[in-house]
This record gives sequence, C-alpha cells and structure tokens, in this order.
Amino acid sequence: MGFGRIMGWVGILVGIVVAGGASAAPGGYEAEKQEARALLESAVAYYREHKAQALPVFSRQGPFVRGNHYVYVLDINGVMLASGGPSASLIGSNLLEQLPPDLKKSFDEALKVKEGQGIQEAEYHWTNWQTGRVERKRVLFQRVDDVLLGAGYFISKASPAHALDLLEKAAAAVSSGPQQTFAAINSENLAFLQDDLYVFVVDMNTFRYVAHGYNQRLVGTDFRRVKDPQGKPVGEPMLAAAKKSSAGEYDYLWENPLSRKVERKHTYYRKVGDYLVSVGYYEKAGD
Repeated sequence: MGFGRIMGWVGILVGIVVAGGASAAPGGYEAEKQEARALLESAVAYYREHKAQALPVFSRQGPFVRGNHYVYVLDINGVMLASGGPSASLIGSNLLEQLPPDLKKSFDEALKVKEGQGIQEAEYHWTNWQTGRVERKRVLFQRVDDVLLGAGYFISKASPAHALDLLEKAAAAVSSGPQQTFAAINSENLAFLQDDLYVFVVDMNTFRYVAHGYNQRLVGTDFRRVKDPQGKPVGEPMLAAAKKSSAGEYDYLWENPLSRKVERKHTYYRKVGDYLVSVGYYEKAGD
C-alpha cells in the first residue's frame, strides 16, 4: 500500500487532546486556524437560530463548505448528525462504536464538553478529501445544547521538532537493530512514517541506500549520485559533512510524498555506526 494508506477505518482518530480556550496554531497554520474558527462561529450562530433544520444545510455544498473547510455535527452520544465533507458517509453512525477501546475513551471525553465552555480543540488523523490521503487534522469544536459542532484544518506538513523526534527514534532503532529497522522502514511501517516525514538510511561504506521510507526503488542505489530536480548535489555533500561531524542538516528540493509536488526540504542527519540516518521536513510556502 502507498504512503497515505488508510490505517483501519476512515478516520483513525489518534491521540485526541482537548484544550479549552485559544491556543497557538501549529507553526505556519494561523491563517487556516482563523478560517476554521470563523466557519465554526458562523455555524454555531446558524444552529442556535435554526436548530435541527440547520443539519441538512451543513451537509451540502453551500456557505458552510469553504474550500477545504467544512462543518460537522455530532450528538453527545457520538452519532454523526451532519457533515459537509467526506465524513457525510458516516451520518447516522455512532463513531464510538467504531473506535478501538483505547481511543474510544479519549474521544468519549471530548463529547463530555459542557455548553458554556466555549471553543475547544482536538487533534487526530483524517482523510483529506483534496489529497485523498490520511493527514493530521486540528479541529475546533463547541457544544450547543446536546450537539457538538466542529470545523478544522489539515496540518499536512510536519514541524522541525517532529522531524527531529522521528530522527531520534530512527537512530535509536538503527543502533539497536539495524537490519530489522531497515526492513521496517522499507515496508512503510507506521513507526517510521508521520505526516510527510519518512526515514532514509545510507551505508557509509558502500554509499548506497539500505532503507527508504517513501521510494523503495532507491534502495541499493548510489547516494553519491543523488541530485535534486534543479541539479543541486544532495548525496555527496551530506556524506562529506557526515565524515567531519556526527550530525548535521542540509537543504534541497525534493518531492513531498503527500502533495506529490517538488518542495523545499530541510533534512537532519545523524551518523549511527556505519550508517547515515536522515529525516527531513518540507517547508511551508512563505517560511
């Protein structure tokens, strides 16, 4: 299966975190957060005025579907009542009955938000209907009467901190069990995939890829020959730098596995024994 595999049921809710009040949007996504917030506020006002008659309005193309933003509504028992996005197929279904036990508890806590607590926030993974891939989504939601109204935005690009965290995890795994780790990376094990992040590993004795989390066709090829689409050398300078220092970073252009577009990438690397372990993040336009 591809990088954006559907991991279980349609949404794969993971690590739901509820937080009251206003919090900062992940880096570079403040505009998206404000758009989602404005949509949610307008939907709440509309629902207060029209009650149940608002539900079919939320579930069709119109003022409550704005580009990649849409409104969805759950009752306090977890039943999907309305959606202007791909989750419209779940209308009438109880989401709590479809979640694994460990995630059901977290989602159930979100449904216990009381009216008057204002806008809350949650984060999970959901299918982005524009890319067709499972991506991290940040949702703002608010309780009105016995329903929760939500609107969110996708965080398709991982942060520098996420890249460094994944590099740390991958380096530790390579140190303790290199061959098992290479097999896991090459099989797109989710332990080494996160949003648009993936791991690649090069043997510094042979200069060849031994693992690549996005393009397995590169495994066995000579890293020294790798250049970006504009002809900038990638492999040679990274290998040369790694001989002088056990860790570093390097910028170049590369295809983003989610957008399938060539974007600027900032890669962190670390030398682990005879291997160069690398993870890079894609810069958001304007960064």
